[in-house]
This record gives sequence, C-alpha cells and structure tokens, in this order.
Amino acid sequence: MAAANTSFELPPLPEYTLRPLPPLLSWISDEALAAALPVIVYWVVSLTYHLIDVYDLFSKYRLHTPAEVLKRNHVTRYEVFRDVIIQQVIQTFAALALSWWDEVAQIGKADHDIAWYAQKLRLAQRAVPVVLSGVGVNSAALATKVAASQPDLAGVLQGGHYASESVAPAFAGWELAVASALYWYAIPALQFMVGIIIIDTWEYMLHRAMHMNKWLYATFHSRHHRLYVPYAYGALYNHPFEGFLLDTLGAGLAYLVTGMTVRQSWFFFSGSTIKTVLDHSGYAFPYDPLHWIFPNNAAYHDIHHQSWGIKTNFSQPFFIFWDRIGGTMYTGNVEEKYERARRTADLKFAQEEENKARAVPAGPGPAVASALELDENPRPQQISAPRSTRRKASSISQSPADNFKGLRNKVNERLHGKRANVLGVESSH
Repeated sequence: MAAANTSFELPPLPEYTLRPLPPLLSWISDEALAAALPVIVYWVVSLTYHLIDVYDLFSKYRLHTPAEVLKRNHVTRYEVFRDVIIQQVIQTFAALALSWWDEVAQIGKADHDIAWYAQKLRLAQRAVPVVLSGVGVNSAALATKVAASQPDLAGVLQGGHYASESVAPAFAGWELAVASALYWYAIPALQFMVGIIIIDTWEYMLHRAMHMNKWLYATFHSRHHRLYVPYAYGALYNHPFEGFLLDTLGAGLAYLVTGMTVRQSWFFFSGSTIKTVLDHSGYAFPYDPLHWIFPNNAAYHDIHHQSWGIKTNFSQPFFIFWDRIGGTMYTGNVEEKYERARRTADLKFAQEEENKARAVPAGPGPAVASALELDENPRPQQISAPRSTRRKASSISQSPADNFKGLRNKVNERLHGKRANVLGVESSH
C-alpha cells in the first residue's frame, strides 16, 4: 500500500506490501520458541554452575562453603527442583497465551519505516537556519562556502534543501544511513532499556511489599527465603503465585509496553532469565562483564538472603537505583558476618559427622569380620537416622550398586560429602 506524501517538499515514502514472516526454524513457530528459550537457557546456565559446584572448580570465588549449602538451607534440592519446574510450566503457558494478543508478524515494511525516520530527520533540519541565526551565523552564506566540498553539510545548513534534489525530492545518503541505524539499532536498544527499567521497578516494588507486609511474606515470599544459601537452579524457587506475579507478569508487562517483536523477546526474556540465575549462583567472579555493566550481582543479592540483610537489597535483576532511592541498600561490613556463618555451618557439619561415627557399632561379629577381611574394598554400611535428619542432610544415598551410581556418587561427594545425590533427591535404596 502506498502511503500519502505528507508534504510536496519531502521525499516520498516508498510503497510496501506486507507478507507473513516465516519462522526462523521450520519445525517450531517463533512464538513457541519464545516460550521455550527462557526455560532452556535457565537449565543450561544453572546446570553449568551446578557442575562447577560438584567439581569444586572455582572454590575461591564461592560466597558460601558446601557445608553452608547443606546445613543452612531449609529445603531439599529436590523440592527446589520440583517447584522451579512448576513455575516454568506456568511461565510457558503464560508466554503462549501472550502470543494470542500479538498480531501476526509481517515483513516488507522495513524500507518504508526507514524512510519515515529519514523524513523526520529532514523536518528536524528546518530548525538549523533558525538556530544559527539566533547565535548570529548566516547559514545561507556558510552553506555557499562549503557547497563544493561538503554538499550534504550545505544542505543541512540550508534547512534540508539539497542541490541533488533539483529534479525530484530525494533523501541524502547520510539521512538514510542514520535512519537505518535508528530503525535497526537505536530503537531496539531503547526498547530494551525501557523494558529493563519496567522490570526493575515492578520487581522492586512487589519484592519490597512482600517483605514489609507480614501476611504476604508468610503466605508467599517466605518460601524463597528457605534458601539462605542460594544456588543457580534455585533462582526461580518461589511460591507459584509469587513467581507468576513477580517474574512472569513483570516481564510480560515490559514486553507489551515497549512493543517488542517476538524475536526481540527471545533476547529480552532469555537475558533476564540468565541474569536471575547468575544473581543466585553463589559465585562472585572478578572478571564477569555482566557484573561490570549491572551492579546488581550475586554478591549484592546474596546479602538479601542472609538473616541480617533480609530487609535490604530488594532490587532485581539489573540495576540498584531503586535501593538507592528507597534507602534500602545494605551499607554495613559483611565479611565478619559471612565468616561467622561459615564457621557455624562447618562446626555443625563436623559435629554431625562425629555423632554418626560414634553411632557405628564397636565391631562386627566373627563371621562378618572374616567376610570383610576377604573384601579388599568393603562398602560403607547405612547408618540409620531419623527421617527429619535425612531431609536436612540433603538426602544421602546408600552405596554404588553399579558403575553409573558409583560415578554419580564420586561426582557429588565433592560438593555435599560422600554419597550425595545430584539434585539432593533422597535415595530409597
């Protein structure tokens, strides 16, 4: 359809014909991919951090010791895993429902829209002679002097009248280049920045309300704070209603208000998901570029998960300007508090191990002793413990009955002590 020319002095906008945008991947729609990507990147990033935990690769950058993860948290890893899956199911359905409100993506209008921006640049040039005359500069005379060497500059000085338009109005090359940069880069960057501000504002206000209102905290938000020592795949461990209200609805609102396309949402939703996982990872790497860009990082948010910092550092997940404005930024010294928590958890873990060792019978009977002497690698025996103790100890599996279980136990004992399951699922063997 041809768009009417707004003025005979302006170059005309080109005609365009719209047609449906084909999906990037033939086997899945762009909308379904937008729903799936945040879930995929969540588990790729969080399980990468989990392997770092298991193999103890960067222990000097950990904010907490493995004993703290085991002894200070009030929820098992299985329960965290289960509730994250529940939230992601809700999140996926919400994303698919959101696609029903979107118009079908069309292509074929890009050149028209770039020309529209170029028209606005042409209109803005009309103010140049007026501004220059206001400071005592004769723009017409100046344009005459530079016309031979800088024809585009001469056109700007004359308020957007170009010598090349002697036959018909046409855009200058620089106008189309700037308009193209605005269309392809500047406007999407602005959409992302506004989206980030919307998410940060939404989450700060609701997060702070969840802490200031006792009923909201006890009913919903206290579940997330069972993780005194956060880890990566626990980032979305929330009450399902809170998860929908705080994360899913906030991101959806930013998407709708900014007018992003579905393909822009791939990067926006995935980026905010990755940022949330990193903030709960429990690691403060010194050369993390995201920590340079966004001051809200793992070390900053971890303070909020401690009992002494729980009423501070509400900002999530990008910037901390709302904590500064609201006076909720933690300003005390944290090193002593972290060290005290580490010592307490380590002593508790050592005491429990000592108690378990004392509970082992003094020695096996003659028949059992002779059997053990024949086995060069005796398997450790199960120590009975109350059910509540087994849950708090992040569930301990029994013995490696085959090579796979042996490998699993060998991998996980680096993080949680001997015979711990990968996700903390209690073994029934």
